Amino acid sequence: MSIADTEGRSAWAWARPLLWCGAALLVLAPLVAMQFTREVDWTLGDFVFAALLVGGVGLAFELAVRISSSRSYRAGAALGLAAGFFLIWANGAVGYIGSEDNPYNLVFFTVIAIAFAGALVSGFKARGLAWTMLAAGLAHALAGFGGAAEDPRTIPITIVFVGLWLGSARLFHQAARE
Repeated sequence: MSIADTEGRSAWAWARPLLWCGAALLVLAPLVAMQFTREVDWTLGDFVFAALLVGGVGLAFELAVRISSSRSYRAGAALGLAAGFFLIWANGAVGYIGSEDNPYNLVFFTVIAIAFAGALVSGFKARGLAWTMLAAGLAHALAGFGGAAEDPRTIPITIVFVGLWLGSARLFHQAARE
């Protein structure tokens, strides 16, 4: 283990418990909100889904931290995971195009599948992840702009998501060059 690797891991050691506490608070926040308003009405299934989603993203970031001490790699992982997390969360909560019941919204899970499959196929190597995030960004652009005729309000949201995917690709590309 190199000195940089040791320093990167020790820097992560202090932040790790804070991030996991933040994740727990994120999942429990609706429980608190339910005590004060009827507009938040989660079922046990909603809490389980949120815990699995937040926990899965947390574990994936833990894996990224263990794979590489590169700040570019870690930042690329964080951006890609954030894009995936927010896409799943928003699509499940209110829908990306129209309401959550619009069948077109299922297309966006293809973007998640591309990112997930590409990460596995690339063996989590920075170069492969750069291409994977680029592919996810392009797929998201196609899906988002393709659905804009039905709901033009999604254009700025699509631009933000594509920016996250492409930013992740850029950071992984930089990590591959380090």
